Amino acid sequence: MKKLFAEFFGTYWLVFGGCGSAIFAAGIPELGIGFAGVALAFGLTVLTMAYAVGHISGGHFNPAVSFGLWAGGRFPAKDLIPYIVAQCIGAIAAAGTLFTIASGKAGFVIDNTKAGAFASNGFGAFSPDGYSLQSAFIAEFVLTLFFLLVILGATDKFANGRFAGIAIGLALTLIHLISIPITNTSVNPARSLSQAIFVGGEPLSQVWLFWAAPILGAIVAGFIYKSLLQNHDAA
Repeated sequence: MKKLFAEFFGTYWLVFGGCGSAIFAAGIPELGIGFAGVALAFGLTVLTMAYAVGHISGGHFNPAVSFGLWAGGRFPAKDLIPYIVAQCIGAIAAAGTLFTIASGKAGFVIDNTKAGAFASNGFGAFSPDGYSLQSAFIAEFVLTLFFLLVILGATDKFANGRFAGIAIGLALTLIHLISIPITNTSVNPARSLSQAIFVGGEPLSQVWLFWAAPILGAIVAGFIYKSLLQNHDAA
């Protein structure tokens, strides 16, 4: 149960910090943090929780990461569903907190006809810069694949594990710097689901892509690392 609570709190912090920065701070006139600030916020949430609770649960905070670690031989299949449930509950709880805070401002309403509403992900008309389903799928697949390669490499027993959290947090920052204009950046099915539930409409109907592409990319990365990059001779 401690592992599941760690995943709950870690995913909660990721969504609250990352999506919260997009909802509350990105667009403030003249003082807004912009895309770069949101990207950094997502990276910082993972970095801080990796050191806070990573030693308890492994610091997944993301269903795609759990699948990728399973494919890489680092995580047992029997724990996949419990971890993913804990991650999704944490993400939805964070989105609920964000909604409650946002509702305290006069005139607040979620416009689910607008791209990126309530930090949601999307493609086509719901992509921040109008990218197609194909473009969104490729971006999410490739970026999650490389995110898992970083995670698997940085946490390898032959790597310097003290700096794993920094590498992983910076990788997530870079991912957001690349892909916020494309999909508003997911690479995390729980993060996408939590926001889409509150937005509804077309963003909710598009959330399948933000499960399929990241999970497929993560699984491919797991097999690539295990087969081509892992130092089996030294194991």
